[in-house]
Amino acid sequence: MAGKTRTSRAKGKGAGRPATGRYTPPIPSSVRSSPRWMGPALLAVLILGALLIIVNYLGVLPGGASDWYLVGGIVLIAAGFAAATQYH
Repeated sequence: MAGKTRTSRAKGKGAGRPATGRYTPPIPSSVRSSPRWMGPALLAVLILGALLIIVNYLGVLPGGASDWYLVGGIVLIAAGFAAATQYH
C-alpha cells in the first residue's frame, strides 16, 4: 500500500448531510396507509403469476406449453413485486 493514504469515514448520526436547521415533520400515518384491497390484490397477482407458470409446464393451457404464458406469468409476478414496494 505504498503511496496510498487511508481516509477515515465520518461516523455518527447525520454524517454526510448538510445541517440546514430546518425541521421536516414526519408523514402522517393516514397518508401512508394503503387501501384494504391492496394486500389481497397483491397476493392474488403474485399467486396467479406463479400458477400460470406452473400450469404452463403441465401443458394444461390451450395451445400447449408456450413461451407467451411464461412471459405473462413473469409480468404478473413483476407487477406483484412492484405493488409490494408501494404497500404500507
